[in-house]
Amino acid sequence: MNIHTENHKVAIVTGASSGIGEATAKRLLESGYIVYAGARRTEKMLGLESAGAITNQLDVTDPNSIERFVSKVITERRQIDVLINNAGYGSYGAVEDVSPDEARRQFDVNLFGLAAMTNAVLPSMRGRQTGTVIHIGSVGGKLWSIMGGWYQASKYALEGLSDCTRNELRPFGIDVVLIEPGGIRSEWRDQVIKGIKQTSGSGPYKKISEAAVKFFEGVESMEAGPEVVADAVLTACSSKRPKARYVVPGNAKIMLFMKALLSDRMFDKIWGRFMGIPKSL
Repeated sequence: MNIHTENHKVAIVTGASSGIGEATAKRLLESGYIVYAGARRTEKMLGLESAGAITNQLDVTDPNSIERFVSKVITERRQIDVLINNAGYGSYGAVEDVSPDEARRQFDVNLFGLAAMTNAVLPSMRGRQTGTVIHIGSVGGKLWSIMGGWYQASKYALEGLSDCTRNELRPFGIDVVLIEPGGIRSEWRDQVIKGIKQTSGSGPYKKISEAAVKFFEGVESMEAGPEVVADAVLTACSSKRPKARYVVPGNAKIMLFMKALLSDRMFDKIWGRFMGIPKSL
């Protein structure tokens, strides 16, 4: 049964059970959006449900899960104005140590799942000649990080996908925006540390993995709250002509400026020293 939207915009947020997704869903609710929040862990979204979000189980690697979720929104609202592709995770460890299955899963979630979710909402947006698709990427799509090969690769790929689809969809009145966060407080960092220890905590990369763990444990004080990303999402949603990219917080902009300014060799030297990578083993 269709539910009248009362001129409110309808937004979908994936990966809404914590961190950036949860903060974004809350910010959109506060701004008058009708929010459909999706995540694998529905029990983690009870707070969002109490705040007014419509929560449902969603696994972006499962086509049937995507179809059920999007169909529910269309059936109940007859429109989708905004899609925030936030679902993702960081699979860290030396590229040699990460199993092929895990490497594929990283891409299945961070890229192919994102693309499948986007494709599922496009017929509705194209039919109305309006809509905004917002991908939560990372400065990791432009900067390497210690032990982050497969995660970085998925985010680099997202840069290209976002650029291409932005231009494919512009004639249909659909905007594509890429948010590039730097260090943000969330479960992500703890998952990264755990992954590094499990994947490369022993063997030839042991010393590098120890440096990586030390680095990620030490950057907590430099991380911004997920609200800064939520604010960038709201800015993009509210703009008639959103930027192609939004970089947050301020220290992430400094990192990208430094990368653009320096040669690869010089950047590797400075960035590697910052991360504590051993000069030799």
